[in-house]
Amino acid sequence: MYKKTTLKQSTSSEILARFGTPKYAILSQSKSIVALYGDKKKGLKIWFNIVTFDENELVANRKYVLLFDERPKQLFAKPWEGLDFGCQVVLSKDILDEPYANENARRIAVLRKIEADIRKDAGEIGTDNAMLTSSGLMVGQTMGALVNKLDSSPALASHFGEPNGLEFDHDNLDRGRLRMVIDNDIVTVRMQLGSFMKRGKLGFGGFSAMED
Repeated sequence: MYKKTTLKQSTSSEILARFGTPKYAILSQSKSIVALYGDKKKGLKIWFNIVTFDENELVANRKYVLLFDERPKQLFAKPWEGLDFGCQVVLSKDILDEPYANENARRIAVLRKIEADIRKDAGEIGTDNAMLTSSGLMVGQTMGALVNKLDSSPALASHFGEPNGLEFDHDNLDRGRLRMVIDNDIVTVRMQLGSFMKRGKLGFGGFSAMED
């Protein structure tokens, strides 16, 4: 579903039709957000797709996909857990037109905006489901900690566009990496933590069929 949603084109009715009536997942929606989420392996593997819409035009302006897996990926190796997160966001004119000191300052400001968006969107749609709220909070906290680090060392933001993004330490899942590319008014992000760090280059595709 994530790959099939096109920002500034896909409508809310199209997204709801694609979500359908899932047998093994839960569909939630608010005035401007729809989410499909579920779990496998007795709750050890959780996932979600979230799409938000422009309230005036009712076309997609943000989309998120997340997979969190507590199953050990490699025996006798830590961390066992892993998180894989992707999103695309349409940036507002205010963000794009801001007179930043340099490109790194612009990248940091964009990441700060994404952090705020994922916290808000997951919090709004997750009022009836603690899993959605906690998953969005985990992503937001990770990005928030990274933004704080970048505020002290802004030159690190220059690594965002590299094939493996910027690598960083994570309090609970050992290591993480984040890749971010801004193309006109759309920013694309991929972030992996823990065991997902061992899965080759950090591309913008590659999510499993269930989460797409």
